[in-house]
Amino acid sequence: MKKILIILLIFCILPIQKVNAVDDDITPNAKSAILIEANSKQILYQKNAQEKLYPASTTKIMTMILMFEAINDQKISFDDEITTSKYAASMGGSQVYLEVGEKMSLQDMFKSIAIASANDASVAVGEYIAGSIEKFVTMMNEKAKELNLKNTHFKNATGLHDPDHYTCAYDLAIMAAYLIKIGGEDLLNVTSLYDSYIREDTKQSFWLVNTNKLLKLYDGVDGLKTGYTKEAGYCLVTTAKRDDQRIIGVLMNESAPKTRNEEMCNLLDYGFNNYQQITLFKKDSVIEQHLVDKMDNLSIDVKCKQNIVYTKAKNSNEKATTKITYQKDLLPVKQGDPVGNLEVIVNGKTIANYELYSGNDVSKATFLSKAIKTFKYLF
Repeated sequence: MKKILIILLIFCILPIQKVNAVDDDITPNAKSAILIEANSKQILYQKNAQEKLYPASTTKIMTMILMFEAINDQKISFDDEITTSKYAASMGGSQVYLEVGEKMSLQDMFKSIAIASANDASVAVGEYIAGSIEKFVTMMNEKAKELNLKNTHFKNATGLHDPDHYTCAYDLAIMAAYLIKIGGEDLLNVTSLYDSYIREDTKQSFWLVNTNKLLKLYDGVDGLKTGYTKEAGYCLVTTAKRDDQRIIGVLMNESAPKTRNEEMCNLLDYGFNNYQQITLFKKDSVIEQHLVDKMDNLSIDVKCKQNIVYTKAKNSNEKATTKITYQKDLLPVKQGDPVGNLEVIVNGKTIANYELYSGNDVSKATFLSKAIKTFKYLF
């Protein structure tokens, strides 16, 4: 009897262990991490995601953002020939050994940045877009403000260390989502390449090998950017797509490339295994017809330029609702003009926002047309 009492007493004193408990920290070696759904930017996992850290070459995500914006605005094109300045050629670290005065197409410069993380190409592209690297860095910081990146400040276009050059995992994820949105297939067709060449068909042909080894290690990975400096540690921003679900993972300040890759695989597994994407509205479908003038029966075909989705845990029964807020004084409106915002709400919280556009042209009714309709109505 005494033995039984002693055993029971021991069980009362010892802490109770949860059976099959899951460790919440799936990235134990990273100083900071985040996982988001790419379209809605819904957070699926985070760890110290707002902590300011050094980004190393993941900085080049912003460099590529400004490049794609300039391309989309038809200010530059992939066929443009860029001349390498003395300053661009002087860059250390990762490079493709551009020579002073060397001309290279923007397409090859882009490949050098995205695949080989070339610092010299990053500076050359920045100078080409803005006229000087100083003006380009100003543009980077202005874009960070536009994207509401509260823990980001740039001092260069490369990620080479500067104590006043920093970002955080959350901001990097938002940058990555925006880059994928504006870069589309032109971006992913390059970031998904494990290797490629620049200066092809010349004596200076140069083999580019992607620094993102997950392209061969994880199914669905097609980008995005690695980074390393002594101060930043090993950083990685990765995107992967399976079926219609695209997720973005960020790891900062890892101790080694192998650990960084293993933990990114864990992060992506966590996303794909535990969450599913629910599509509320398909891209370019009419979400609703918004009546803006009852008398003249004028209505706007309200659309979104991307799928409106949210991500939920596979074992959850939660459902989403939507709320649309329209701009004031919409008329006149042209097809493609922004008209409002749609919120996706789960459990009383807004988890995603989407900009809405007009699918048709709607002119403002004139005084004469209203008078005629009123007359017909009365008589």
